[in-house]
Amino acid sequence: MTEFSDERRGLILINTGAGKGKTTAALGTALRAIGNGMRVLILQFLKGSWHYGELDSIAALAASPEFKGNCAIRQLGRGFVKVGGAETDPEDQRMVDDAWAEASAAILSGEWDLIVLDEILYTIGYGMLSAELVADTLRRKPELLHVILTGRNAHPLLVELADTVTEMREIRHAYTRGILAQRGIEY
Repeated sequence: MTEFSDERRGLILINTGAGKGKTTAALGTALRAIGNGMRVLILQFLKGSWHYGELDSIAALAASPEFKGNCAIRQLGRGFVKVGGAETDPEDQRMVDDAWAEASAAILSGEWDLIVLDEILYTIGYGMLSAELVADTLRRKPELLHVILTGRNAHPLLVELADTVTEMREIRHAYTRGILAQRGIEY
């Protein structure tokens, strides 16, 4: 049974693992927060080359009179990076650096109640962003700010810092059976 409290404190949540649903779970939490009148920012670190359905959903919410200005989503990458173990493209590194500068400023700004750092854990795993740098900023976040980090292979330092860590585990995925990504489900 869940116990509820009027006491508020900002949580750090991690959605990690090889299974599907890390971003989806973060977006579900973001929608719940928006519905509760919270100001939500979603920063997608690597996404950028495809048009994902969440972009239109959040844009529609942000434009509605009830939620105007309470939510935003930004794609800060250009799509897949490090495909096949390739070297990091300097343009991808520059985009990650810029994305982190924007994320760090947003975290410390006090303007948001929840910030989703979608796919940030990939950038750390690829050696494009320092886990220590992220942890340092998270330790200095405003007391009531919630932050969700998504991606595979969460760094142990961030796992230790987080209040809630959920690991998505793949049991079966349609793609391994030859079924391509489905609009509205994967993107």
